[in-house]
Amino acid sequence: MAKPPSPEPFLETRRETDAGAVFVLQSKGQWWHAGFHLTTAIVGPTILTLPYAFRGLGWGSGFLCLTIMGLVTFYSYYLMSMVLDHCEREGRRHIRFRELAADVLGSGWMYYFVIFIQTAINTGVGIGAILLSGECLKIMYSELSPNGSLKLYHFIAMVTVVMIVISQLPTFHSLRHINFVSLLLSLGYSFLVVGACVYAGASKNPPARDYSLESSTSTRLFSAFTSISIFAAIFGNGILPEIQATLAPPATGKMVKGLVMCYTVIFITFYSTAVSGYWVFGNKSSSNILNSLMPDEGPSLAPTWVLGLTVIFVLLQLLAIGLVYSQVAYEIMEQKSADVKQGMFSKRNLIPRIILRSLYMALCGFFAAMLPFFGDISGVVGAVGFIPLDFILPMLLYNKTYKPAKSTFTYWMNISIIIVFTGAGLLGTFSSVRKLVLDANQFKLFSDDVVD
Repeated sequence: MAKPPSPEPFLETRRETDAGAVFVLQSKGQWWHAGFHLTTAIVGPTILTLPYAFRGLGWGSGFLCLTIMGLVTFYSYYLMSMVLDHCEREGRRHIRFRELAADVLGSGWMYYFVIFIQTAINTGVGIGAILLSGECLKIMYSELSPNGSLKLYHFIAMVTVVMIVISQLPTFHSLRHINFVSLLLSLGYSFLVVGACVYAGASKNPPARDYSLESSTSTRLFSAFTSISIFAAIFGNGILPEIQATLAPPATGKMVKGLVMCYTVIFITFYSTAVSGYWVFGNKSSSNILNSLMPDEGPSLAPTWVLGLTVIFVLLQLLAIGLVYSQVAYEIMEQKSADVKQGMFSKRNLIPRIILRSLYMALCGFFAAMLPFFGDISGVVGAVGFIPLDFILPMLLYNKTYKPAKSTFTYWMNISIIIVFTGAGLLGTFSSVRKLVLDANQFKLFSDDVVD
């Protein structure tokens, strides 16, 4: 790695008067806390869409794309951590992605570009988390009361109320214990899903398996890029600087340990879920593999207690994910609305916090109920949000900060990743939006079904 040149002087905002930094992004954590946060941000119930993503690529391409995404994102996050560490050593510790990008790239418009992309990610993940939570509740309700009158949007409303309550936890650091439990839950439901798939595949009447791709070349191409976008969304997080901001200074070197912890969990959960689910259901895999294991017609394909426990684990972890991805939005709200001199729990700051966070969650819940197609939302969020922040900007930030010679492997590796994933992002956006439009014809607003 090249040695970075000395940067130009940077006038950092006085953080002691910045309520977003003082209240939400407190720097008190250890490296394992960052590992908990990062694992919750990446290893979530979106892994239940991995068999669905495989159906657009097949076995070989699916394995290849999953592995490439894993290697590239680890490399990308490692580079961004190095840039953040370098800035800290130079006395310019950044706790926000937007400030880092604007400072290193020297462009004011980059500040607002990152805000826009992060808002898209936060809102998209918030909508997806609430939607999938509501779907989990509906699955349990349908098993207990097959002829019940409650609809999907009723369960989404219930989840939204819970999210409004727990979103009042004031700081990112205060989520460390919740996110440790979240890590355990992700391992738990991954093992349960794998066991359920093996049970279904080894039964006397296993599901018919067909691994063929779409017959039309154009449709196959669109499906492939939609799958790539879903992979990007599953591996992405878009908030690594904010997670590293929770580390107690000096943060140098700590984030790498958190990354290793996170990717150990990723290796265990991603491959096992993708392989077992696609092996059993092939190109009939649902955007939520639990729906494939619990078909509308006929009995469940695995023991009810296994599926029920899986749904409970998924539901509980979704609450943590909703909290993690809300922190950037809450930090912006706090920065603009709170008075740091009044104290975190003063009436002056508590009332605006409750109102703004409640409105934010209510809006996410409303759109989750109105537009119930979780798999498609993952594709759009991946293409529009995660690809720019997690596959393109880190390479630019590293090249700008460390200025590796154009003759080096590192320089051309970074440039190649930028070019490849810029193209993938553009094509993925088009194919994901196309599928979104096509699926929109299959349901009414506030539908009782999640479209695959």
